[in-house]
This record gives sequence, C-alpha cells and structure tokens, in this order.
Amino acid sequence: MAPEQKKNYSRQLNALLELVNDIYGTEKMVLKAGKLEALSLIRSRKPEFQLLGLQRLICENPTIKEIPSEQQIPGVIEELEDALAEILARRSLEESIEHKIKTRIEERHEEYMQEIKRQVIKEVGGVENPQTLKKYAQMEIMYAQKLSRSALDLLRPASLEEIIGQEKAVKALISKLASPHPPHVILYGPPGVGKTTAARLALKEVKKIKHSPFAADAPFVEVDGTTLRWDPREIANPLIGSVHDPIYQGARRDLIEGGVPEPKLGLVSEAHGGILFIDEIGEMDLSLQSKLLKVLEDKKVTFESAYYDAMDSQVPKYIKMLFEKGAPADFVLIAATTRSPDSISPALRSRCSAVYFEPLTPPEIEKIVTAAAKKLNIDLDPAAAQLVSRYTNEGRQAVNLLVDAYGRALFEKHNKGKSKATLRISAKLMQEVLQSNRLFPLAPPNIGNKTEPGKVMALGVQGFTGTVIEIEAIAFPCNGNGQGTIRFNETAGSMARDSVFVAASVLRWLTGVDLHGYDLHLNVIGGGNIDGPSAGAAIFLAILSAIREIPVRQDCAITGELSLRGQLKPVGGLTEKIYGARLAGIKKVVVPSENKDDIEHRFPDMKIVPAGNIYDLLPHFFHGDAINGLFKKEATLRVGNR
Repeated sequence: MAPEQKKNYSRQLNALLELVNDIYGTEKMVLKAGKLEALSLIRSRKPEFQLLGLQRLICENPTIKEIPSEQQIPGVIEELEDALAEILARRSLEESIEHKIKTRIEERHEEYMQEIKRQVIKEVGGVENPQTLKKYAQMEIMYAQKLSRSALDLLRPASLEEIIGQEKAVKALISKLASPHPPHVILYGPPGVGKTTAARLALKEVKKIKHSPFAADAPFVEVDGTTLRWDPREIANPLIGSVHDPIYQGARRDLIEGGVPEPKLGLVSEAHGGILFIDEIGEMDLSLQSKLLKVLEDKKVTFESAYYDAMDSQVPKYIKMLFEKGAPADFVLIAATTRSPDSISPALRSRCSAVYFEPLTPPEIEKIVTAAAKKLNIDLDPAAAQLVSRYTNEGRQAVNLLVDAYGRALFEKHNKGKSKATLRISAKLMQEVLQSNRLFPLAPPNIGNKTEPGKVMALGVQGFTGTVIEIEAIAFPCNGNGQGTIRFNETAGSMARDSVFVAASVLRWLTGVDLHGYDLHLNVIGGGNIDGPSAGAAIFLAILSAIREIPVRQDCAITGELSLRGQLKPVGGLTEKIYGARLAGIKKVVVPSENKDDIEHRFPDMKIVPAGNIYDLLPHFFHGDAINGLFKKEATLRVGNR
C-alpha cells in the first residue's frame, strides 16, 4: 500500500473512531469493543486491522474474521459510514420522541396535581372564602325580599271566558289547535286585546281533548320577536340554535381539549312537541323569518361546522346525532303581530292560518275595567268605567289606568286617615288619572242628529283600528271670471288630492257647476295622511254641500272610492272602519254595494247601507227636498247602477 494512500485511510479511520466515540462515549465504547473482541484491532497501527475492529464494533458482530484487502477498504469504509448515519438518525428520532413523551408526562402531571388541589379544596371547604360567602348571604336576603304580586299578573284573565270581546277569535284559535293536524297560526290584531293570553290558555284547553296532538306536558315557549336579531355570522341564534366552535366561542372543557364543536339548541327545539309563541313577529328580520320557515318545513334544525369530524372517536354520541340527524323541532307556531300582514314574509304567511282579533268597543272596555275592579275588591263608579272607554280601546291600557287610580285612591285614603272607609274610584279621580297620563278622547263626542253644511264624516284605518275623519269644505264665488282656486291640506297625501279633482269633475258632469268659479278650501280636521282613495265620496259630498249650501247630517259616515262616472267602488279595511264609527257613536254607515257581503251580519247594532252611486248617497246625508232636481243626470246614474 502506498504511503500516501495509507495516510489517507488512516485519517478516515480516525474520523470514524471519533464519531463512534461521540456516539457511545469513551468508556462505553471501550467496554463494547472489549466484548466484541475488537479493542486490540482498533488499537493496531495497520489500517486493515483497525477497519476490521470498526466493523465488529459498529455492526456489533464479533464473528467477522475476514481482513479487508486493499481493494476492499474503500467499500467497507463507505458501508460503515452508512451504518453510522442510520445509527445517528435513529438516535435523533428517539431523542425527539423521548422529549415529547417527557413534555406530555409533565403536562399530565400538572393537570393531575391541579385536580388533586381542587379535590382537596373541595374537601376542606370548597372554593368559598369570606368575600364570596358574604355576597352569597346578600343574594339570599335579596331573594327573600319580594314585592306583592304584580297587578297585571293578578288581573290577567285566568280562563278563556274572561277574555272579553274576542269570542269569535278565541273559538277560531281553539278549533285550529284541537285538530289532529293543527296548523301554524298568526294572530292579527291591535295591542292589548288578549292575543298572548288567548294563546297560552288555548293550549291548556286543548290538552283536555282526547284526540289532541298535544301531550299533558307539552311546552309553551314564549319569546318576543323584537328581541330576536339575525346574525349573518351564525355565531349565536337563540331562536334556531347555533354551533359553538371549540376555539373562538368556547364549548365544554372536555370538548375543547378534543377540538369538538358543541351545538347549542334554540327555542324551536325547546318547543318540540308543544307551542312556540312569538309575539310581535312582524318586528323580526325577514332573514330570520326565512330561517324559521325552513325549520317549520323540515321539523328539525341542521348543524354544520368545519371543526366537526365524523371519524373522530372523541365526539360524544349526542353531538354526532345532532350533526348527522339534526335537532328535533316539531312544534306548532303561534305568532302575534300588531302590524299588517305585509310586514311578514309572504312565504311564512302562506303556511300559516290567520286569526283576527277585533278592536275592543267602549262597552267591552267597560266590562274589562269592571271585572278588574272586582278582582281588586274596590267600588268603581260606572261613570269612571265609561271615561276609560272613551280614552282607550286597549284592554291592557284600561287595566293599567284602573291600577293607577287604585293606587291614588289608596294614597288619598291613607292621607285622610280613613283606614276603614270603603275604597272607591270616582269619575273625578279617574279624570285626574287620564289627565296625568296625557290621554285624549279617541273620538269626538256623539253629536246626535245635528246637521252642518260642508262637513262630512269619512272613515279611515290606522293599524287594526278604524277612525272617523272629519272633512269640511267652504266655497266662495271668486271675484274674477274663472279664476277660482282650490286649496287642500298639503299633508293629506296625493291620493286625497286626486280625489278632490275626481269629485270636481263628477260635480261638473252631474250639475254643470265649474269649480273654477269658486274659491274652494277643503280641510281634514286634525290633519293626517289619507293614503287611499276611500275618502272620494266624502270629499264629493263636502264640496257639493259647500257649493249648494245644503246641511249634511253628522250622524252618518261614508267610505268609498268615487269614479269619474259617479259610481261607488269597493274599498278595504271595512271592518276596522265600522269599528271606528261605533267608537265615535255613529250608528249608520254607507258603504259601496260591492262591499256589502264583506260585513253583512257582522254588526247587528249598526245600520250598514249599501250604495252604488252618488244618487244613492243623497237621502242618507241631506234632509227633505234639498236633493230634488240637484243633478241633471239622475237617470244616467240609475241606469248605470243597474
């Protein structure tokens, strides 16, 4: 072997020996080499003997006897380098695994120690300290202090028979719920007439029926639609339900550790098997209404989450069931609203049956106040009940006024020192309560058989309540030839102004009178926006009366659109309008002939008169011979009416 080549092999062998020494350590390498009969070979000065010793040491095989030849030395060195590389890789992996194991053991040990500490604290005295115990005692004292029962709770109807003025609506609601296949229901009506109470009591009544689908423990879940808001991020949805991911929203501690999302059930699932009552559903976002519609159709709630893994063995069975099958939500929806049906999603509205609660009349308000006075065990002056009926048509507000007067009566009784005197609410005391609440009469006082030129009683609708609209007109012959003007309320609305021009055209067609020869001023007493053409006939009568100076009867009201041919066209909201006329003390209402079937037999105490054209209206608003020869085209109107 050449000296230079021998020197090169020697450097390689020394490097291998240093690497082996780093791997095993000097002492361990010496012991290991001694056991493998390689120590004397490694200490030899000949490279081939050193190489044989390294073979036995690295391969841990003492049976290797063949001394490598000069040609074999490079190959053997390369094999030993590969063997050492594998040993180093294995050792690095083992160290990494050992480090992880050690870290995990330390974490588990820390958790175990914390659990032991909590257990010891619990056994010794819990997590309580003097401060927490003091706050706990304060809360106990607060719970022990209770005011008397709320007046509204005491006076709220306890049975369906106590709901006054809504017999038809209550009967319709119960008949729908009593069916083996009850539909979803939307209750329409003004506030304070008993919609919520009727829904709650109806479920109790239906449970008594044998074929009822509701079990004895069927839940009644109540929520106010004004408190429900649509969250497009789906972070929280108390109505439908949502999924709390284990990172940002938080879930149970045992689920967080496994990265398992936790579904939170909503009110629709709480109402499963019973009734979900949503008050003021018209205030809910349309997007949330659409979500609710999906639940009504599927009768379940489906959940989705990017954190859910169906193959994860740490997912509890109930969570897996909620993600795979959904949460049950088979219930009957009863919704209530004081708004018009247009405020509710058409798709949701089409899947629900409608029940309309009627506005309360003054006699019904008096009954409510009188019944509440009996529950409070007080003497109520009948005139006081009549006063309340003039200032409100809401049962809830009427009861609140009575409770207010009850408190005032108690206070006065205490000040006068008359503890044994009978508690009485007089009309004078009730008037003081009404004034302190800044209330005004709902309608003008009954004017009897009075007549007045240029003034006509029309009817309008505001929400679910009708109102009497007083329209007045005055006309003066203008000084110039054909230079007359027409003035009307700017706030009355474009439809009302259009009705004025229609009335002027009809008046000219029937009588030949051109309004350009007059300065005409029309006024809606109290202002307000007339958003429809239903005041057209009333505007015509007011103009005709002002031009001809014919007195108009004030105990009759009119509603109806006027066409250019003098015909009376049908209008909407007739039920509410007639209720408004009743509230004002008007007993006679003229309506378009085509509306007669809408209200026939619904108001036995009212005189409902159908009219087809202008000529049919005159006898109900003008006295005597004032209408004879008034029109030039009476025959045309009569033929058109037939």
